[in-house]
Formats: sequence, C-alpha cells, structure tokens
Amino acid sequence: MSRIGRLPVAIPASVAVSIKSQSIEVKGPKGTLAAQVPQGISASQDGSSVTFARSSDERAVRALHGLARALLANMIKGVTEGFSKSLEVIGVGYSAKVQGRDLLVSVGFSQPVKMTIPEGLDVPAPTTANISMTGVGSVPVTTLTIRGADKQKVGQFAASIRAIRPPEPYKGKGIRYKGEEVRKKAGKAMAGAE
Repeated sequence: MSRIGRLPVAIPASVAVSIKSQSIEVKGPKGTLAAQVPQGISASQDGSSVTFARSSDERAVRALHGLARALLANMIKGVTEGFSKSLEVIGVGYSAKVQGRDLLVSVGFSQPVKMTIPEGLDVPAPTTANISMTGVGSVPVTTLTIRGADKQKVGQFAASIRAIRPPEPYKGKGIRYKGEEVRKKAGKAMAGAE
C-alpha cells in the first residue's frame, strides 16, 4: 500500500466534501474546488474523513494512489487557508504593477509584458524596497504575491511570470521566487591582465 495514499484525509467542520462516482467537490470559506479521481482509485467518505483505495496493484494504479490523496488534501487546505507564492523582480528599472485584472511587468523589454490574472487568483499591489547586492550596490526589488485556493493555478501563474525574465547568473537581475538562491558566475577576467 502507498504510505501516503492509505492515510485518511481529515475534513474540517467548515468544509463540505461531496463524492460522486469519480469526481470530488470541496466547498469552504475561500471557494469551491472540484477534481476527478484517477481511474482505478475509489474514494469513500466516513464521517469527517475520506479514504482512498485502489482496485489493483498495477504500477500505474499504485502511482496514482498517493496522488489522489494529496490532491484532496491540497483542495481542503486551499479552501480553508489558501495558497500563496511570492516573487521578486530585481533590477534597475525593473518593476511590476497591477491594473484591474492585468499584471504589467517591466523587465527591460521595449514594452511592459501584460498578463491577465486568472480567475480565482488574487494579486495585491506589489511592494518595492531596495536591497544591497554584492558587487552591484543597492538594487530596487519589487515583491509580488500571488494568492488563491487552487495550488496548481497559483504555482502555474507564478512560473509563467518567472519565465518572462528568469534570473541571470552574473548580476542576479530578473524574476525569482522569494528565497530562491541564484548561483552566480564570475565575470570574464580583463583581457591581457596578468
């Protein structure tokens, strides 16, 4: 048995879970989420907990057992607490701002990159501060926070923003996750110096 898959998922009092054949719907204070249970996995609700069982010991079904349980646990956490991901936009002239349901990211291109914030996600106004970086001096940093009930949506939107301008390895400019370590490379040595 899967060590993760066989664990029951506790349902808090503020959350309602409904299971209909191969679909699960979770309602809570922060919204409603729905997901499909993978083929070969069955879900059963017993009072204030949900357990998952698999129909066979085939490799493909075993792989989905823990996944199904983790998806439900994430849905319950999402509708009660929510998920958030923070990004830092680092560089002189680099910034981000929110206009209605659009996020405008200025990272050295001729025009700001415009991204529509997906439904169900919230991006509060970014904050700006200065940090000192080794060899560069003081650099402005804009911090973006993405919040939502769906963990996959929050992570995907954060990854899409980071992909606009990933951090470069020489000065560290670009968009990175908060707390992400960027390994820096040494620049080219001066030609002919001995």
